[in-house]
Amino acid sequence: MNTTEWILVAILGVTLFIFLIVGIILIIRLIDLSKEVKKVVVEGQDIAKNTNGIVSNVKGMTSIGGTVEMFVDKYINPKIKERFKEKTEKRSENGGKRDEK
Repeated sequence: MNTTEWILVAILGVTLFIFLIVGIILIIRLIDLSKEVKKVVVEGQDIAKNTNGIVSNVKGMTSIGGTVEMFVDKYINPKIKERFKEKTEKRSENGGKRDEK
């Protein structure tokens, strides 16, 4: 081999060695970064669960939220159930036909 060929092979070898070292360092850093991202995601999920619990507690403690919920449970739901029951009784008396209005 000529001297120029040896120089080119040496430059190519050194370049490949540098890229190999840089690639290994980059892969190690990316693995560490993925571990940190996993921790952040787990913490974010925990924060979201806690926030959801706090919102439901505040909704029940506010005067409007609690009043509306109580009003719906005590007055509106029984009326709806009562009307539904009346309609099903009328249908059974009419032989399954709908009421004409």
